Amino acid sequence: MITDREFNRIVYYVKSHYGIDLSRKRVLVAGRLENYLIRNGYNSYDEYMTEVESCPDGAEAKNLVNALTTNHTYFMRESVHFEFMRKVVLPQLKVKEAGGKDLRIWSAASSTGEEPYTLAMLLMDFFGIEHGAWDTKVLATDISTRVLEHAVKGVYLGEQLEPLPAKWKQRYFRAIDRDEYKVKDELKSEVIFRQFNLMNPFPFRKRFHVVFLRNVMIYFEDDTKYQLIEKIYNHMEPGGYLFIGTTESLDKARIKFQYVEPSIYRKI
Repeated sequence: MITDREFNRIVYYVKSHYGIDLSRKRVLVAGRLENYLIRNGYNSYDEYMTEVESCPDGAEAKNLVNALTTNHTYFMRESVHFEFMRKVVLPQLKVKEAGGKDLRIWSAASSTGEEPYTLAMLLMDFFGIEHGAWDTKVLATDISTRVLEHAVKGVYLGEQLEPLPAKWKQRYFRAIDRDEYKVKDELKSEVIFRQFNLMNPFPFRKRFHVVFLRNVMIYFEDDTKYQLIEKIYNHMEPGGYLFIGTTESLDKARIKFQYVEPSIYRKI
């Protein structure tokens, strides 16, 4: 049984390091960690947290994140965003960046890969025969190494591919057995997967044209959320677009982005 002190210790660590507020998730925290502690010989949550805190970049700290972060996604999730990309954003960027032919797109909470792979397919489909002349690689980051391993492997059940257009399924995936499909190298080479903590200083040398930050800020307190939005604004190109989850919202008075429509914002 987790004590109040042990629970608060975990909540404080996760919030201070990753921005994630678990203060109302006691059942989740205990449920996801209890069996792990037993399997790995820990006598208490305190003993485990001492190990985590002794090496914040170590294996146990990564295991903590993997255990406590929730990752739910699917191909073409919130499809209105991909339609807006196809109809509005990409035509604008194709003209604006015609000289350098360099588009920088960041999937900032990429989970098991469905979002960045969808973006990569959209880009390849939009540019068609011109795609080879453009650098449109998608940066895909997540705090969880577990989901990134899944994304890099690129294996999905056939039912998971159902939301995709038939021509995309045929072109970008190959069957590996009756129920599973694997991302083809042509698509995989268009996505760069990296582990990254959104609370850390941004290391990016160039600014982004598009950022997808969907369904992750629901775990942040307001101050943390708006500090992150400020960092993203400062690392975006003028005219660039920010997409957040369709159930999320931002206080227009607290951001520099211009509101475009629900869940879509632009840096002017």
